[in-house]
Amino acid sequence: MKTVRLAVSFLFLIACGCKHSPSTPVRALTPQEAAGKQVFVNQCSSCHYADSDKGLYGPGLQGLFHKPYLTSGMAASDTRVRAVILHGWAMMPPMGNTMSEQQFEDLMAYLHTL
Repeated sequence: MKTVRLAVSFLFLIACGCKHSPSTPVRALTPQEAAGKQVFVNQCSSCHYADSDKGLYGPGLQGLFHKPYLTSGMAASDTRVRAVILHGWAMMPPMGNTMSEQQFEDLMAYLHTL
């Protein structure tokens, strides 16, 4: 009987299309965060994962602002993250000239959702 209930529950979850996705935020993104996600996909995702702390070419960014320090050892603050994005650091090239101020603000809003 327990096996039947488990099988029915499993089939129900499949039928509902339920899936686990750790990169999906609990809440819906605001329009600014959604725009920032698009900037991330276009400008950052070739080197950084948004949904993992594992590195690609650069460090994974999941939980970026929930950690006390960046992988460089610097404080994980808006000031430091802005500086790294705008001016580069180590292998990270400067990205300040690749996006508008609005795109940059949108990106920062999105990074806070990771």
